[in-house]
Amino acid sequence: MELILYSKPGCHLCEGLAEKLAQIAGLQVEIRDITTNPAWWEAFQYEIPVLCRKVNEGEQPLPRFSPRASIAQIEKQLQALLPPTA
Repeated sequence: MELILYSKPGCHLCEGLAEKLAQIAGLQVEIRDITTNPAWWEAFQYEIPVLCRKVNEGEQPLPRFSPRASIAQIEKQLQALLPPTA
């Protein structure tokens, strides 16, 4: 499962989600710093952390996870949102 996490330095919510995602087996997470790209900044400055699924040539935003969600809860929600491909 390939995901993109839009983040910025010093964002505690972003750091917390990144740490939890890193502990879930089978995930490949690309972390994008929105301060390095004006288009990302414009799109996500008030929304981070934003998690997207890589699809073909683009990406699909996923629903926001609660900052209080456990690793197991996030993994379960991801499995429900992103069923494995056969």
